[in-house]
Amino acid sequence: MTAPDDKPETVTRTRGSGAQTIYERLRQSILELAIKPGSPLDEVGLSEEFGMSRTPVREALVRLAADGLVTTLPNRNTIVAPIDFTQLPVYFEALTLMYRVTTRSAAIHHREEDLIAIRGQQAAFSEAVMRRDALGMIGANRDFHVAIAQAGGNPYFTALFTRLLDEGRRILRLYYSSFEDRLPRQYVDEHEAMVTAIAARDVEACERLGAEHAAQIVKQIQSYIARSTVSGIRLEDR
Repeated sequence: MTAPDDKPETVTRTRGSGAQTIYERLRQSILELAIKPGSPLDEVGLSEEFGMSRTPVREALVRLAADGLVTTLPNRNTIVAPIDFTQLPVYFEALTLMYRVTTRSAAIHHREEDLIAIRGQQAAFSEAVMRRDALGMIGANRDFHVAIAQAGGNPYFTALFTRLLDEGRRILRLYYSSFEDRLPRQYVDEHEAMVTAIAARDVEACERLGAEHAAQIVKQIQSYIARSTVSGIRLEDR
């Protein structure tokens, strides 16, 4: 016979797992652009779709809002956060700076355990590239560069770069789409070159490699957008 005190714990655990399921599925759909930017997210409809109450749906939407993937409008409706491509030049400027600064700082300040973490994330990225796993690439790429930032020892750089990488996940999805998810080996090799330069404490090479890595990402995304291959995607909230 189940003790009375066990029931609330079971309910809490079930509710938490339900919110996690909804969060993960919506997050994947948003990052994959299967749910287009600007699309409405109706609590009632999502509750019916997932066969759960509105409580775990709300919890999932709160988490997605914290990730910057959904937005609550003044009328309290929730939509998938639009991608404002008019802000891309400013975003790219900040991103490029952080690639340079964090890679340079890692060359100066890293410890041996930092290299272990960086190499582990690079191995995960390389494996995701081999599998053509776009979400795996996005996650591992983010963790690779965050590990480099952490090796630099400046928590402000790490926090800013992490935020930029997280905000740019859907942009990075477009980047991988431009290769039809067949990312050239060149980009795995660029990561490897960064690791080698960091391990060698080659400060100038690290800053140069960081700048070049950012430049090719920016160029590829700009080219992809210019070819108008994102038709049907709302670029900004109007």
